[in-house]
Amino acid sequence: MTIREQIAAKGPVPFERFMELALYGTDGYFTTGPLRSEKAGDFLTSPEVSSLFGSTLAAFVESEFGRIGQPFRLIEVAGGSGSLLRPLIDTFPIEAWAVEVSAAARGALASVIPAERIVADLADVPDPWRGVVIANELIDNLPMAIAQMTESGWRERWVGVDAETLAFVDHEVRPEVATWLNRYAGPVETGDWVEVQLVAAEWLDRALHRLEQGSVVLIDFGDLAENLAPRRREGTLRTYRSHHLGPHPLDEPGATDITADVNFSALVAIAEAAGAKVELHRQDDFLASLGLRQSLADLRHRELELARIDNTMERLRVRNLVNEAQTLLHPRGLGDFRVLEARK
Repeated sequence: MTIREQIAAKGPVPFERFMELALYGTDGYFTTGPLRSEKAGDFLTSPEVSSLFGSTLAAFVESEFGRIGQPFRLIEVAGGSGSLLRPLIDTFPIEAWAVEVSAAARGALASVIPAERIVADLADVPDPWRGVVIANELIDNLPMAIAQMTESGWRERWVGVDAETLAFVDHEVRPEVATWLNRYAGPVETGDWVEVQLVAAEWLDRALHRLEQGSVVLIDFGDLAENLAPRRREGTLRTYRSHHLGPHPLDEPGATDITADVNFSALVAIAEAAGAKVELHRQDDFLASLGLRQSLADLRHRELELARIDNTMERLRVRNLVNEAQTLLHPRGLGDFRVLEARK
């Protein structure tokens, strides 16, 4: 039964339920099909852009290992093809686990870590949880509700069927959605749209309560609530396909990535309430603090040396690494992502 048929039979559903089915259901975007985050797919994340992303994060993992010692494990959630784990554990060998819903991605990850350490749900990672949990571009894909500020207050938008076509329908705001909005939406005006990231809050709270000692690191696009205010007029909900913005989120469920900007104000508050010490960085600053700018300078120096001895092939390889590092640090691109570090 298709999503449209389910809704036609049972009535409108909250947008987060539609998003869950579209992305993670039986015929969902992430649970079926090929690898999504690769050049031949629909989008690229920082680990696919450059292996330097993983090898640089290894410095953070090593620092946490030095702080808390054994037992220690690294858990990557939404592990994808293994493009983050591979260079990270090559740089700092450590017991690593991956959480991934995609069968295609789990197959790719099996070439990086043992298959028994690849699970489909975070709950399947055994205790004790001591170490580092990394989730790169996970939060933006977790199911979320949609609400609009109207002249009479908040109203939700659920998903129903209109003449056999999926369509947004007006619905009264649920108490838990209203609570989240009043705490974390930030400044809004009549007509503004807000993506209500309840599932993200629940995910982070569960992860931190299982973590005995170590850090949860969330890397994603988004900002604090007050900085998201200019984007609220149209909202930030969107789809991606073939590395470009895709169709309306309701048009082709299961065939496109559905995403929205992450509200980091909410995540900071959730982490602090769970007893974690929280720091929020820009990605360029975070990677620079781990040595990526120095690595970039070293690569540029190496490129000049290779030019003097006329080693063209090796110089081109190093030039590619330079370009990749610059992309990770670009202030109006990946460098503008946010990194939330919640430490216990």
